[in-house]
Amino acid sequence: MLGTFQQSYLRIEVEAPQTVIRENLLHSQQLRRWLWLQRFSEGLPEQLHPGLTFTTWTGPVAIQHRVEVAQSNCLRLLLSQGIDGYHEWYWGDGWVQSRLEGISLLPLNLGQTLSLLRLRQCLTSKQ
Repeated sequence: MLGTFQQSYLRIEVEAPQTVIRENLLHSQQLRRWLWLQRFSEGLPEQLHPGLTFTTWTGPVAIQHRVEVAQSNCLRLLLSQGIDGYHEWYWGDGWVQSRLEGISLLPLNLGQTLSLLRLRQCLTSKQ
């Protein structure tokens, strides 16, 4: 894998209960709503579950995601292709935390920050 090793840990406050945050992170239709800059592979089931593999594209860069953990308050994705690493999400009432580590040519911290801000915006608009 070409690129540099990058780590990013971000936690934000959001005005949403844990159940709404969970819905936005584990349901594919909601993911598509706030990750609108990414294209998702066809045939994605309604809800993410362990063992599921899918691909997203950020411009021409494909990133394969394998769901390792999908629970009521956490999601862990193993990443390959455009990012070789993992992405963990944890959440509770009023907060979301994201941990991203991997080797990539992409600016991971920038993408992670923009994604979290977009998630917050979508959660706020639902209230």
